[in-house]
Amino acid sequence: MTDSDDILFKEESSAKASSLQSTPWKILIVDDEADVHNVTTFMLSGQRFQNRPMHFLHAYNGEEAKKILMHEQDIAIILLDVVMETDDSGLKLVHFIRQELKNLAVRIILRTGQPGKAPAAQVILDYDIDDYKEKTELTLEKMLVTVISALRSYSFITTIEINRLGLKRIIEASSDIFERQSLQKLSSGVLTQLTAILQLKDDAMYTHTSGLAASGFKNKPMILAATGDLAKFIGHPIDTVADNTVRMTLDNAKAQPHGLYCENGQCAWYFQSKTDSDNFLYFEVTRKLTENDHDLLQLFFTNVSLAFDNLFLNKGIEDTQKEIIFHIAETVECRSAETGSHVRRVAEMAHLLALKYGLGKEEAEMVKLASTIHDLGKIGIPDSILNKPGPLTGDEFEIVKSHVQRGYNMLSGSTSPIIQVAAQIVLTHHERWDGQGYPNGLSGEEIHLHGRIVAVADVFDALSSKRVYHEAWPWDDVFNFFLDQSGQHFDPCLVEILLQHKEEFINISTTYHDHESSCSGQQDLPENLQPGWEIRW
Repeated sequence: MTDSDDILFKEESSAKASSLQSTPWKILIVDDEADVHNVTTFMLSGQRFQNRPMHFLHAYNGEEAKKILMHEQDIAIILLDVVMETDDSGLKLVHFIRQELKNLAVRIILRTGQPGKAPAAQVILDYDIDDYKEKTELTLEKMLVTVISALRSYSFITTIEINRLGLKRIIEASSDIFERQSLQKLSSGVLTQLTAILQLKDDAMYTHTSGLAASGFKNKPMILAATGDLAKFIGHPIDTVADNTVRMTLDNAKAQPHGLYCENGQCAWYFQSKTDSDNFLYFEVTRKLTENDHDLLQLFFTNVSLAFDNLFLNKGIEDTQKEIIFHIAETVECRSAETGSHVRRVAEMAHLLALKYGLGKEEAEMVKLASTIHDLGKIGIPDSILNKPGPLTGDEFEIVKSHVQRGYNMLSGSTSPIIQVAAQIVLTHHERWDGQGYPNGLSGEEIHLHGRIVAVADVFDALSSKRVYHEAWPWDDVFNFFLDQSGQHFDPCLVEILLQHKEEFINISTTYHDHESSCSGQQDLPENLQPGWEIRW
């Protein structure tokens, strides 16, 4: 599920894994005498440490050594002569390594044939080196002891650094996944973060790597995110994956006490959330996971499970809020001798307008839900006024207008993001672009965008639907009205979107008119009213 040296196509895994396990220790020999290079490589040739061979790099002066060090990032040991082109060439190179390259891991062993030029006591105190030897004392046995000790120190240092970076990546990854507000985004983020956790580097490999994340209830998890060959299964049940090896790996993970299973480069992780959902991750690696890898993954997956639990719990709360809001909206509409489908039509049209305007999916969904209670304040309007088929008196119209402030007051104290959006819509959807609306006479972009969007959707449905106070207008009359009112009643940009996508808005209107919900106590509509007789919003 991610990129690099650790994750590859399955057919490449075995060969690559074998190669990684035999990665040699890099030893840089820096000396101006060719014989020193030859003797050193002869003495150490064939030696192994931690089942890894040694590979030798050669530089004959300080400048050559600098070029190699800038190119090779994982040199374990430098066997460094002190006196080369100058009496202090080796010491200058030590300064370059530690101070300029900031390489504190490589073990530096100074070797000199002229100890008087660089006294050991002074060098050890003044320079960050790990050992100091005279060339004449380095017998085969002493050479082996020196090099193996240095490799062991380098191994310890790099392990500590890997652990430190691993914990840093866990913190960064956890921060990322806890910010994700949908199951799909969370699942995709988990797949991506595994790249960092397992130190994967080759971005080009990522698109070819097979990985998946799935979640669901009643043993029917859906694949929410996937990469490589498994990407085609996104949105499908996990049991539709045709690869038997993948399915067996997932099944084996489910049977493990801690949910993590890895074999032959294929790994899976399973956990059941507190909401009883089944959650799976599948990913491929090209090496056997170390104990450190397992520790990092267990820590990461613990945080992932918490993120999933939080998301499921929050989703449950949001779903409950949505259901309550929608039922309130339908109740309000039923009081006004209209149908609950008005709520659905306005919501769908507002959602479409928001997306076409360029709002993100999450914000558009918020506008869609919040728009359903745009007339919440009508709950305080007397039925005799709300359902009056004839013209309203001036006093009656003032009472109707009061529903805006009343609805806003009912919602404005909530800390729920959805309710806050709804409150803003309730307050501003009767404002006009030219400043002639109510309740505050706002104009242009002073009116919140969400209110401007719902104003268009609400009036569009009011005109195109049959009400107690007018018949449904023909489509041409509806669109001509919006063209005429662009820049006066409505935001010109939103009107342009409406006119450019007429068929989509008509489709919403006809679809939900075909599925009208019944409201008890609804009045018969008068048949003698003509288009344009009165527009009451």
